[in-house]
Amino acid sequence: MNYYYCFQALYENKQVFKTLLWGASEAEYRWKPTTEKWSLLEVVCHLYDEEREDFRARLKSTFEDPSKEWPKIDPPAWVSERNYRGQDYEEKLLNFLKERDTSLSWLESLQSPNWDTPYVHPKVGAVPAIRLLSNWVAHDYLHLRQIIRLKYEFLEAHSNEPLDYAGAW
Repeated sequence: MNYYYCFQALYENKQVFKTLLWGASEAEYRWKPTTEKWSLLEVVCHLYDEEREDFRARLKSTFEDPSKEWPKIDPPAWVSERNYRGQDYEEKLLNFLKERDTSLSWLESLQSPNWDTPYVHPKVGAVPAIRLLSNWVAHDYLHLRQIIRLKYEFLEAHSNEPLDYAGAW
């Protein structure tokens, strides 16, 4: 995978997130299929935090000083520590989209970075910058799948009609 593919995917995914998430009703963005699963609100809060504190921050750290320990993150703990359920959905969504713009501007500003620059992770070993960038895109796709699943399950739970005519989920 190369930088240009990943950059384009991150750029395009911003619009996909906006299209899928903008305009959701409070009933939809607060709904959870089970207590263990995330709501759309929690997904948006996670995306916002990850955009700022994981992928961009860790790539930046790798380029600036690959021997420096990556910033610590704890996404599962953030759900309760940062009170995701109590956040303003539209504000968080707008903040995430702005952070994505910041990430794209930062990526675009890089002057001939060495995408083979590795950070030596204590558990997984060498992580080249391009792997982190590729995983950033993969993270988008995982959450886009999650969002679509949540939207489908919300429809299924709130519809008085069977959804079998649409095809097998």
